[in-house]
Amino acid sequence: MSYKIMAINAGSSSLKFQLLAMPQGSTLCQGLIERIGMPDARITLKTPAEKWQETLPIADHREAVTLLLEKLSGYRIIRSPEEIDGVGHRVAHGGEIFKDSVRVTDETLAEIERLAELAPLHNPVNALGISVFRQLLPDVPAVAVFDTAFHQTLEEPAYIYPLPWRYYSELGIRRYGFHGTSHKYVSATLAEKLGVPLSALRVVCCHLGNGSSICAIKGGRSVNTSMGFTPQSGVMMGTRSGDIDPSILPWVALREGKSPQQLNHLLNNESGLLGVSGVSPDYRDVEQAAEGGNRQAQLALTLFAERIRATIGSYIMQMGGLDALVFTGGIGENSARARAAICQNLHFLGLIVDEEKNRQNAAFIQAENAMVKVAVINTNEELMIARDVMRVALTETVTQRVPA
Repeated sequence: MSYKIMAINAGSSSLKFQLLAMPQGSTLCQGLIERIGMPDARITLKTPAEKWQETLPIADHREAVTLLLEKLSGYRIIRSPEEIDGVGHRVAHGGEIFKDSVRVTDETLAEIERLAELAPLHNPVNALGISVFRQLLPDVPAVAVFDTAFHQTLEEPAYIYPLPWRYYSELGIRRYGFHGTSHKYVSATLAEKLGVPLSALRVVCCHLGNGSSICAIKGGRSVNTSMGFTPQSGVMMGTRSGDIDPSILPWVALREGKSPQQLNHLLNNESGLLGVSGVSPDYRDVEQAAEGGNRQAQLALTLFAERIRATIGSYIMQMGGLDALVFTGGIGENSARARAAICQNLHFLGLIVDEEKNRQNAAFIQAENAMVKVAVINTNEELMIARDVMRVALTETVTQRVPA
Protein backbone atom coordinates (compact mmCIF):
# COMPACT_ATOMS: atom_id res chain seq x y z
CA MET A 1 0.00 0.00 0.00
CA SER A 2 1.24 3.48 -0.88
CA TYR A 3 0.84 6.51 1.38
CA LYS A 4 1.14 10.23 0.70
CA ILE A 5 3.16 11.89 3.46
CA MET A 6 3.81 15.61 3.86
CA ALA A 7 7.13 16.69 5.45
CA ILE A 8 7.03 20.22 6.86
CA ASN A 9 9.76 22.59 8.02
CA ALA A 10 8.15 25.80 9.30
CA GLY A 11 10.26 28.95 9.71
CA SER A 12 9.35 32.34 11.13
CA SER A 13 8.39 33.66 7.69
CA SER A 14 8.61 30.54 5.55
CA LEU A 15 7.20 27.08 5.05
CA LYS A 16 9.32 24.44 3.34
CA PHE A 17 7.47 21.30 2.31
CA GLN A 18 7.77 18.03 0.45
CA LEU A 19 5.04 15.55 -0.46
CA LEU A 20 6.37 12.01 -0.73
CA ALA A 21 4.96 8.67 -1.82
CA MET A 22 5.82 6.13 0.87
CA PRO A 23 7.28 3.66 1.43
CA GLN A 24 8.82 4.13 -2.02
CA GLY A 25 10.33 7.45 -0.92
CA SER A 26 9.70 9.22 -4.23
CA THR A 27 9.00 12.94 -4.26
CA LEU A 28 5.61 13.91 -5.68
CA CYS A 29 6.02 17.63 -5.05
CA GLN A 30 8.33 19.94 -3.12
CA GLY A 31 8.54 23.65 -2.61
CA LEU A 32 8.69 26.72 -0.44
CA ILE A 33 6.42 29.50 0.71
CA GLU A 34 8.56 32.49 1.70
CA ARG A 35 8.07 36.04 2.98
CA ILE A 36 4.93 35.02 4.88
CA GLY A 37 3.28 38.10 6.34
CA MET A 38 4.42 40.31 3.44
CA PRO A 39 2.46 41.63 0.44
CA ASP A 40 5.01 40.09 -1.93
CA ALA A 41 5.12 36.59 -0.48
CA ARG A 42 6.05 33.86 -2.92
CA ILE A 43 4.98 30.25 -3.32
CA THR A 44 7.03 27.79 -5.36
CA LEU A 45 5.93 24.23 -6.16
CA LYS A 46 7.93 21.75 -8.17
CA THR A 47 7.16 18.23 -9.36
CA PRO A 48 9.52 16.00 -11.37
CA ALA A 49 7.80 17.35 -14.51
CA GLU A 50 6.67 20.92 -13.80
CA LYS A 51 7.31 24.03 -11.72
CA TRP A 52 4.95 26.80 -10.61
CA GLN A 53 5.77 30.09 -8.93
CA GLU A 54 3.49 32.90 -7.83
CA THR A 55 3.90 36.17 -5.90
CA LEU A 56 0.95 37.30 -3.79
CA PRO A 57 0.12 38.58 -0.29
CA ILE A 58 0.07 35.85 2.39
CA ALA A 59 -0.93 37.16 5.81
CA ASP A 60 0.13 34.34 8.11
CA HIS A 61 0.98 30.65 8.36
CA ARG A 62 -2.65 29.58 8.38
CA GLU A 63 -3.19 31.33 5.06
CA ALA A 64 0.05 29.81 3.77
CA VAL A 65 -1.01 26.25 4.61
CA THR A 66 -4.50 26.85 3.20
CA LEU A 67 -2.94 28.13 -0.04
CA LEU A 68 -0.57 25.17 -0.21
CA LEU A 69 -3.40 22.65 0.08
CA GLU A 70 -5.40 24.54 -2.55
CA LYS A 71 -2.44 24.59 -4.96
CA LEU A 72 -1.74 20.88 -4.52
CA SER A 73 -5.34 20.15 -5.51
CA GLY A 74 -5.52 22.87 -8.15
CA TYR A 75 -2.44 21.61 -9.97
CA ARG A 76 -3.81 18.05 -9.70
CA ILE A 77 -0.85 16.82 -7.67
CA ILE A 78 -3.51 15.35 -5.37
CA ARG A 79 -7.24 15.17 -5.92
CA SER A 80 -8.03 16.60 -2.48
CA PRO A 81 -6.31 17.18 0.90
CA GLU A 82 -8.04 13.99 2.13
CA GLU A 83 -5.44 12.05 0.12
CA ILE A 84 -2.71 13.11 2.57
CA ASP A 85 -2.18 10.21 4.98
CA GLY A 86 0.18 11.87 7.44
CA VAL A 87 2.13 15.06 8.16
CA GLY A 88 5.60 15.12 9.70
CA HIS A 89 6.93 18.31 11.27
CA ARG A 90 10.54 19.16 11.90
CA VAL A 91 10.92 20.50 15.45
CA ALA A 92 14.19 22.06 16.57
CA HIS A 93 14.25 21.15 20.24
CA GLY A 94 12.90 18.17 22.12
CA GLY A 95 14.84 18.79 25.33
CA GLU A 96 15.26 15.67 27.47
CA ILE A 97 11.58 14.82 27.08
CA PHE A 98 11.50 13.56 23.51
CA LYS A 99 14.01 10.83 22.78
CA ASP A 100 12.27 9.84 19.56
CA SER A 101 9.72 11.15 17.09
CA VAL A 102 6.18 11.19 18.53
CA ARG A 103 2.63 11.40 17.31
CA VAL A 104 1.29 14.85 18.12
CA THR A 105 -1.42 15.17 20.76
CA ASP A 106 -2.56 18.22 22.69
CA GLU A 107 -0.12 17.18 25.41
CA THR A 108 2.89 16.80 23.13
CA LEU A 109 2.14 20.13 21.43
CA ALA A 110 1.99 21.86 24.82
CA GLU A 111 5.35 20.32 25.71
CA ILE A 112 6.89 21.53 22.43
CA GLU A 113 5.64 25.03 23.20
CA ARG A 114 7.06 24.83 26.73
CA LEU A 115 10.47 23.92 25.29
CA ALA A 116 10.49 27.25 23.44
CA GLU A 117 12.65 28.61 26.27
CA LEU A 118 15.46 26.39 24.93
CA ALA A 119 14.86 27.31 21.26
CA PRO A 120 13.01 30.65 21.21
CA LEU A 121 13.65 31.26 17.50
CA HIS A 122 12.47 27.83 16.35
CA ASN A 123 10.08 25.92 18.61
CA PRO A 124 7.30 28.55 18.67
CA VAL A 125 7.03 28.63 14.88
CA ASN A 126 7.43 24.83 14.67
CA ALA A 127 4.48 24.55 17.08
CA LEU A 128 2.54 27.07 15.01
CA GLY A 129 3.00 24.98 11.88
CA ILE A 130 1.79 21.89 13.72
CA SER A 131 -1.26 23.73 15.05
CA VAL A 132 -2.31 25.07 11.66
CA PHE A 133 -2.06 21.69 9.93
CA ARG A 134 -3.99 20.02 12.76
CA GLN A 135 -6.76 22.63 12.38
CA LEU A 136 -6.99 22.25 8.61
CA LEU A 137 -6.44 18.47 8.50
CA PRO A 138 -7.94 17.32 11.83
CA ASP A 139 -8.25 13.67 10.83
CA VAL A 140 -4.69 13.32 9.51
CA PRO A 141 -2.07 12.04 11.99
CA ALA A 142 0.74 14.49 12.75
CA VAL A 143 4.21 13.46 13.89
CA ALA A 144 6.88 15.70 15.47
CA VAL A 145 10.45 14.86 14.44
CA PHE A 146 13.08 16.44 16.69
CA ASP A 147 16.54 17.67 15.66
CA THR A 148 17.79 16.79 19.12
CA ALA A 149 16.34 13.28 19.47
CA PHE A 150 19.20 11.39 17.77
CA HIS A 151 21.64 12.81 20.32
CA GLN A 152 19.70 11.61 23.34
CA THR A 153 22.02 8.59 23.37
CA LEU A 154 24.91 10.79 24.56
CA GLU A 155 26.26 9.74 27.93
CA GLU A 156 26.70 12.21 30.80
CA PRO A 157 30.41 12.95 30.18
CA ALA A 158 29.49 14.04 26.64
CA TYR A 159 26.55 16.28 27.52
CA ILE A 160 27.22 17.74 30.97
CA TYR A 161 28.96 21.11 31.08
CA PRO A 162 31.40 21.77 33.98
CA LEU A 163 29.15 24.41 35.55
CA PRO A 164 27.48 24.40 38.97
CA TRP A 165 25.13 21.40 38.95
CA ARG A 166 21.99 23.47 39.44
CA TYR A 167 22.36 24.97 35.97
CA TYR A 168 21.69 21.50 34.60
CA SER A 169 19.28 20.22 37.23
CA GLU A 170 17.16 23.38 37.39
CA LEU A 171 17.63 25.09 34.02
CA GLY A 172 18.40 22.18 31.70
CA ILE A 173 21.72 23.62 30.49
CA ARG A 174 23.53 20.73 28.76
CA ARG A 175 24.70 19.63 25.33
CA TYR A 176 21.67 18.75 23.21
CA GLY A 177 23.08 18.70 19.68
CA PHE A 178 21.26 19.42 16.44
CA HIS A 179 21.06 18.22 12.81
CA GLY A 180 20.12 14.86 14.34
CA THR A 181 17.70 13.93 11.55
CA SER A 182 20.44 14.51 8.97
CA HIS A 183 23.12 12.60 10.90
CA LYS A 184 20.74 9.68 11.42
CA TYR A 185 19.75 9.52 7.74
CA VAL A 186 23.28 9.85 6.39
CA SER A 187 24.81 7.26 8.72
CA ALA A 188 22.06 4.75 7.89
CA THR A 189 22.52 5.41 4.17
CA LEU A 190 26.28 4.88 4.54
CA ALA A 191 25.73 1.47 6.12
CA GLU A 192 23.38 0.51 3.26
CA LYS A 193 25.95 1.56 0.65
CA LEU A 194 28.71 -0.38 2.41
CA GLY A 195 26.51 -3.42 2.99
CA VAL A 196 27.58 -3.43 6.64
CA PRO A 197 25.33 -3.16 9.72
CA LEU A 198 25.48 0.34 11.18
CA SER A 199 25.92 -1.31 14.57
CA ALA A 200 29.37 -2.48 13.42
CA LEU A 201 30.65 0.93 12.30
CA ARG A 202 32.50 3.86 13.86
CA VAL A 203 31.49 6.92 11.83
CA VAL A 204 32.18 10.65 11.93
CA CYS A 205 29.50 12.58 10.04
CA CYS A 206 30.24 16.15 8.91
CA HIS A 207 27.05 18.11 8.14
CA LEU A 208 28.59 21.25 6.61
CA GLY A 209 26.54 24.21 5.46
CA ASN A 210 25.74 27.68 6.71
CA GLY A 211 25.15 25.81 9.95
CA SER A 212 27.65 22.99 10.52
CA SER A 213 27.90 20.17 13.01
CA ILE A 214 30.06 17.09 13.44
CA CYS A 215 28.73 13.89 14.98
CA ALA A 216 30.52 10.79 16.28
CA ILE A 217 28.36 7.71 15.69
CA LYS A 218 29.40 4.39 17.21
CA GLY A 219 27.25 1.33 16.76
CA GLY A 220 24.48 3.48 15.26
CA ARG A 221 24.32 5.73 18.34
CA SER A 222 25.36 9.36 18.62
CA VAL A 223 28.16 9.44 21.20
CA ASN A 224 29.30 13.03 20.69
CA THR A 225 28.35 16.05 18.62
CA SER A 226 29.79 19.52 18.16
CA MET A 227 26.68 21.67 18.60
CA GLY A 228 25.70 22.02 22.22
CA PHE A 229 23.09 23.88 24.25
CA THR A 230 22.40 25.93 21.12
CA PRO A 231 23.34 25.56 17.43
CA GLN A 232 25.90 28.36 17.94
CA SER A 233 28.57 26.16 19.50
CA GLY A 234 31.03 23.77 17.93
CA VAL A 235 32.90 24.36 14.68
CA MET A 236 33.12 27.61 12.72
CA MET A 237 30.12 28.21 10.42
CA GLY A 238 28.79 30.72 7.89
CA THR A 239 27.99 33.50 10.36
CA ARG A 240 28.49 31.68 13.70
CA SER A 241 31.79 31.67 15.54
CA GLY A 242 31.51 28.21 17.02
CA ASP A 243 33.48 27.63 20.21
CA ILE A 244 35.52 30.55 21.53
CA ASP A 245 37.00 31.54 24.89
CA PRO A 246 33.83 32.44 26.86
CA SER A 247 35.67 35.21 28.72
CA ILE A 248 35.76 37.16 25.45
CA LEU A 249 32.07 37.98 25.90
CA PRO A 250 32.18 39.86 29.23
CA TRP A 251 35.41 41.55 28.07
CA VAL A 252 33.73 42.83 24.88
CA ALA A 253 30.58 43.76 26.81
CA LEU A 254 32.59 45.96 29.18
CA ARG A 255 34.79 47.46 26.47
CA GLU A 256 32.05 48.19 23.92
CA GLY A 257 28.97 48.35 26.14
CA LYS A 258 27.19 45.55 24.32
CA SER A 259 24.00 44.02 25.70
CA PRO A 260 23.42 40.23 25.87
CA GLN A 261 21.25 40.51 22.76
CA GLN A 262 24.02 42.34 20.89
CA LEU A 263 26.60 39.75 21.96
CA ASN A 264 24.30 36.99 20.76
CA HIS A 265 23.94 38.75 17.41
CA LEU A 266 27.73 39.14 17.19
CA LEU A 267 28.29 35.42 17.72
CA ASN A 268 25.45 34.16 15.52
CA ASN A 269 25.19 36.71 12.71
CA GLU A 270 28.51 38.55 12.32
CA SER A 271 31.16 35.87 12.89
CA GLY A 272 32.33 32.67 11.19
CA LEU A 273 33.28 32.77 7.52
CA LEU A 274 31.68 36.21 7.18
CA GLY A 275 33.49 37.67 10.18
CA VAL A 276 36.98 36.43 9.30
CA SER A 277 36.82 36.89 5.52
CA GLY A 278 34.88 40.14 5.50
CA VAL A 279 33.45 38.86 2.21
CA SER A 280 30.42 36.64 2.70
CA PRO A 281 28.94 33.83 4.83
CA ASP A 282 28.68 31.70 1.68
CA TYR A 283 31.60 29.28 1.35
CA ARG A 284 31.51 29.62 -2.45
CA ASP A 285 31.99 33.39 -2.30
CA VAL A 286 34.82 33.07 0.21
CA GLU A 287 36.45 30.38 -1.92
CA GLN A 288 36.29 32.64 -4.98
CA ALA A 289 37.81 35.54 -3.03
CA ALA A 290 40.58 33.27 -1.73
CA GLU A 291 41.42 32.14 -5.26
CA GLY A 292 41.69 35.82 -6.17
CA GLY A 293 44.35 36.36 -3.52
CA ASN A 294 42.23 37.72 -0.64
CA ARG A 295 44.32 36.86 2.43
CA GLN A 296 41.45 37.06 4.94
CA ALA A 297 39.35 34.77 2.76
CA GLN A 298 42.22 32.29 2.59
CA LEU A 299 42.54 32.43 6.38
CA ALA A 300 38.79 31.91 6.82
CA LEU A 301 38.91 28.72 4.74
CA THR A 302 41.92 27.46 6.69
CA LEU A 303 40.21 28.12 10.02
CA PHE A 304 37.06 26.39 8.82
CA ALA A 305 38.97 23.22 7.89
CA GLU A 306 41.23 23.24 10.98
CA ARG A 307 38.35 23.46 13.45
CA ILE A 308 36.55 20.60 11.75
CA ARG A 309 39.68 18.43 11.53
CA ALA A 310 40.41 18.99 15.23
CA THR A 311 36.89 17.87 16.11
CA ILE A 312 37.16 14.79 13.91
CA GLY A 313 40.43 13.88 15.63
CA SER A 314 38.92 14.11 19.09
CA TYR A 315 36.01 11.89 18.06
CA ILE A 316 38.34 9.26 16.59
CA MET A 317 40.12 9.13 19.94
CA GLN A 318 36.82 8.80 21.81
CA MET A 319 35.58 5.95 19.58
CA GLY A 320 38.95 4.17 19.50
CA GLY A 321 39.24 4.37 15.73
CA LEU A 322 37.32 5.22 12.58
CA ASP A 323 35.72 3.15 9.84
CA ALA A 324 34.15 5.92 7.76
CA LEU A 325 34.11 9.70 7.42
CA VAL A 326 30.99 11.16 5.78
CA PHE A 327 30.41 14.58 4.23
CA THR A 328 26.92 16.00 3.76
CA GLY A 329 25.12 19.37 3.69
CA GLY A 330 25.57 22.13 1.11
CA ILE A 331 29.34 22.47 1.59
CA GLY A 332 30.04 18.85 2.40
CA GLU A 333 28.20 17.59 -0.68
CA ASN A 334 29.54 20.14 -3.16
CA SER A 335 32.94 21.54 -2.18
CA ALA A 336 35.88 19.35 -3.18
CA ARG A 337 38.20 22.00 -1.76
CA ALA A 338 36.61 21.85 1.69
CA ARG A 339 36.73 18.05 1.79
CA ALA A 340 40.38 17.96 0.67
CA ALA A 341 41.41 20.59 3.22
CA ILE A 342 39.64 18.80 6.07
CA CYS A 343 41.22 15.44 5.18
CA GLN A 344 44.71 16.89 4.77
CA ASN A 345 47.44 15.27 6.92
CA LEU A 346 45.22 12.41 8.05
CA HIS A 347 47.19 9.77 6.13
CA PHE A 348 48.60 8.34 9.36
CA LEU A 349 45.03 7.29 10.26
CA GLY A 350 44.61 5.44 6.99
CA LEU A 351 42.41 8.26 5.69
CA ILE A 352 43.54 9.13 2.16
CA VAL A 353 41.44 11.00 -0.40
CA ASP A 354 41.69 10.32 -4.13
CA GLU A 355 41.93 13.76 -5.76
CA GLU A 356 40.10 12.79 -8.95
CA LYS A 357 37.22 11.05 -7.15
CA ASN A 358 36.93 14.06 -4.88
CA ARG A 359 36.74 16.49 -7.82
CA GLN A 360 34.01 14.34 -9.37
CA ASN A 361 31.93 14.29 -6.13
CA ALA A 362 31.97 10.49 -6.24
CA ALA A 363 29.97 8.57 -3.66
CA PHE A 364 33.24 7.30 -2.15
CA ILE A 365 36.34 9.44 -2.52
CA GLN A 366 38.99 7.48 -0.59
CA ALA A 367 42.10 6.18 -2.35
CA GLU A 368 42.30 2.49 -3.26
CA ASN A 369 44.74 1.69 -0.43
CA ALA A 370 42.91 3.72 2.23
CA MET A 371 41.79 1.94 5.38
CA VAL A 372 39.06 4.49 6.14
CA LYS A 373 36.08 4.99 3.82
CA VAL A 374 35.32 8.62 2.90
CA ALA A 375 31.80 9.12 1.60
CA VAL A 376 29.83 12.01 0.08
CA ILE A 377 26.12 11.49 0.75
CA ASN A 378 23.31 13.92 -0.02
CA THR A 379 21.19 14.36 3.08
CA ASN A 380 17.44 13.95 2.86
CA GLU A 381 15.80 15.08 6.08
CA GLU A 382 12.36 15.16 4.44
CA LEU A 383 12.57 11.47 3.59
CA MET A 384 13.62 10.69 7.16
CA ILE A 385 10.66 12.71 8.45
CA ALA A 386 8.31 10.77 6.15
CA ARG A 387 9.79 7.47 7.32
CA ASP A 388 9.17 8.47 10.92
CA VAL A 389 5.55 9.34 10.11
CA MET A 390 5.17 5.83 8.70
CA ARG A 391 6.90 4.23 11.67
CA VAL A 392 5.19 6.22 14.42
CA ALA A 393 1.70 6.94 13.09
CA LEU A 394 0.90 4.49 10.29
CA THR A 395 2.25 1.21 11.65
CA GLU A 396 -0.01 -0.50 14.16
CA THR A 397 2.83 -2.28 15.95
CA VAL A 398 4.50 0.94 17.05
CA THR A 399 3.85 1.99 20.63
CA GLN A 400 3.06 5.69 20.82
CA ARG A 401 5.32 7.65 23.13
CA VAL A 402 3.67 10.56 24.89
CA PRO A 403 5.44 12.52 27.65
CA ALA A 404 3.96 12.38 31.12
